[in-house]
Amino acid sequence: MFVGHYSVAFALKSNRNKIPLWVLFIAVQFLDYIWATLVLLGIEKLRVIKGFTAGSMLDSYFHPYSHSLITAILWSGLAAIVYKPICSWLGLAYTKSASLIIGIAVFSHWVLDLIAHPRDLAIYDNTWKVGFGLWNYRDPEFALEIALLAAGIMLYLTRNAMPGIRKGAIIAFGVVLVVIQIGDTYVPRNPLTDKQTVMGVWIFYTLFVVVAFVIEKIGSRRQTNAT
Repeated sequence: MFVGHYSVAFALKSNRNKIPLWVLFIAVQFLDYIWATLVLLGIEKLRVIKGFTAGSMLDSYFHPYSHSLITAILWSGLAAIVYKPICSWLGLAYTKSASLIIGIAVFSHWVLDLIAHPRDLAIYDNTWKVGFGLWNYRDPEFALEIALLAAGIMLYLTRNAMPGIRKGAIIAFGVVLVVIQIGDTYVPRNPLTDKQTVMGVWIFYTLFVVVAFVIEKIGSRRQTNAT
């Protein structure tokens, strides 16, 4: 699962909960940020194997601290707890429901990974591994990713008041994400090393966060003046 994770960020964003889209982009990929860091540190293990599954070359054979069910719950709870003090520190608006929504966004990553991954997601530690394995079926997995992304963007556009220029930017961003998913799913390429792969995760995921931040600034002054 790749761009499908961002569907949750788009779907959960609303004017009522006041959570910035860029924060939700971090939340839905928070487990992967932890995973990438732990792989770089040599704590969790990754093999990149061409043809490992039809939809992915990633064999995450040891990632209990970022992607087991128990640790996913713990990371989600931690994110929910620290969100309010982070809002105070950054001067962000905060609502009572925001912490719960952040926790849901973080945990959604594990749920979507459960659908896509082969049996490499541990329930506890590195044991009792589960995964429905949709990565083994390239076309259905790609279709699910795009359907989730489209549904999330539609919810974002209908639930949030914004100027037309920002709507256009969101749609354009969605198209870019689709193109990236096409490349990730269908374009042949040679495997990278484990370290190169997780560095790419850090770079691209953070780039998407920056884009989400910039998009929500588009037309914000005009919208404030109109209000």
